[in-house]
Amino acid sequence: MKCSDSTGATERCSPPRELPAWQALHAHADRLRAIHLTTLFASDPGRFERFSMRHEHLVADFSRHALDDVALDSLFELADQSGLRTAIKDLFSGARLNFTENRAALHMAMRGSCPIPDADADNVRSTGERMRAFAHALRRGEVTGVTGKPVRRVISLGIGGSDLGPRMAVEALSRLGERSPAVSFVANVDPLELDQALDDADPHTTLFIVSSKSFTTAETLANAHAARNWLVAALGAGADTSAHFAAVSNAPTAAAAFGIAPERVFALPEWIGGRYSVWSAIGLPLMIAVGESAFDRFLEGGGSMDVHFRATDFRENLPVIMALLGIWNTDFLGIESLAILPYAHGLRSFPAWLQQLEMESNGKRCLRDGTTSQVATAPIVWGGTGTVGQHAFHQLLYQGTRRVALDFIVPVGASGTSHQILVENAFAQAAALMSGRDLAAARKLLQTRNMPDMEIERLAPHMVCPGNQPSTTLLLPDLDPYTLGQLLALYEHKVFVQGWIWGINSFDQFGVELGKDMARSIAGPHTGTRDASTDGLMAAAERLRKGF
Repeated sequence: MKCSDSTGATERCSPPRELPAWQALHAHADRLRAIHLTTLFASDPGRFERFSMRHEHLVADFSRHALDDVALDSLFELADQSGLRTAIKDLFSGARLNFTENRAALHMAMRGSCPIPDADADNVRSTGERMRAFAHALRRGEVTGVTGKPVRRVISLGIGGSDLGPRMAVEALSRLGERSPAVSFVANVDPLELDQALDDADPHTTLFIVSSKSFTTAETLANAHAARNWLVAALGAGADTSAHFAAVSNAPTAAAAFGIAPERVFALPEWIGGRYSVWSAIGLPLMIAVGESAFDRFLEGGGSMDVHFRATDFRENLPVIMALLGIWNTDFLGIESLAILPYAHGLRSFPAWLQQLEMESNGKRCLRDGTTSQVATAPIVWGGTGTVGQHAFHQLLYQGTRRVALDFIVPVGASGTSHQILVENAFAQAAALMSGRDLAAARKLLQTRNMPDMEIERLAPHMVCPGNQPSTTLLLPDLDPYTLGQLLALYEHKVFVQGWIWGINSFDQFGVELGKDMARSIAGPHTGTRDASTDGLMAAAERLRKGF
């Protein structure tokens, strides 16, 4: 059943498990759960051709998932019964799908995929023009510190969505920043991260970008004050440090009170959430690092995926299929975690970015009608880069007791022997984690080592790898701005589809706010509301401090 609220946004009134397709999927899971992935391939030689799709030059292989055509049909029926087609239209039309905060989620507008609301159009345009002019001038050496020396080092101060997106993107596209000012990031309130960023920085040529939508984020402001103190210590107490600061914030008065010139404060619309904000002024460090043209290509890549998501039939729609497979694994096969395995050093921070996107968006239990979800929502997202992980946590994937879903992300375009080894390792890991090694194969391997039969029988069970780990492999032509934009938008839309089908709001984060409130209450006067453990820990910490 579907209905509409006062905002015009379509809502699904039925919990997902009440939909007919949900019940059918349980039956399919019972049928497929006991079938090993290798058996599915053995009985279906054309499996790769049918279960792999592409958008432009991006290829996605879904064939290593524990499903068949009949189960996949039921997943598409689930999408239809959830009202997903109308939800996608509502998303791009500006309906208030962020229903708890009564606003739209229009981050796609920053990449030209839907209209900017009329009331915000002039501000968005003028902010974009000022942002580009500032980045251009800085890259040309025309932005100077208080002593007249050109800025050659930019340090972005932010946390959460104000840090993870631009940090990840700058790392991914670092090859494009050779002639730009060096751009680095500080998020942790632990002073060590800022100290390390300042180790090789020159106060005369360093600029800080303070990224905080409200200009009240405690960790970011603590780092901003520490950065200003560092400048004053080097430049003198009377130095005008405003030449060394810019801000991305919707609180210009607070930024001005800190000492940031109004022309260097760049706002972002309220309808852009933090974890979706790299496309907006939060992306200023990225624009500085790679230049305006490369940033435009990044936006174009995201826009390309938007068009694909809106216009492509569900059976060929990459975000929809990825979302449905995630629901299949999480809710029907009982797979509780998703490992993200990028085979590219430039994507080393991609798992952390995706952790926030997935777990902050869909790590919720309250449905639209205020009831509690009776099905599992977001999986635990974790991961690490390619061959590094092979020598660490992949052991659990091979021989541990848990089944884990895997996303392999593999840029294939770079030339050279080392990169070819990287790509081959990715393919080998995906194949081996699916196929595994049975007891007979373990015995055969040990026999090649000329071991006594007794030793073979002793060791063989320890070499068994069950396999049967489901995975998606995404092939990227290269790691460039356009492809990176496609990749990020692909996962954004996947998360939206899953949240919609689960019946939760993917665009708020009230749990995060509880943590902030608790931190403020602990830092404030004792009101008798702290639990005994917290009181004990605070007292122990104070005793340890006095011991130093």
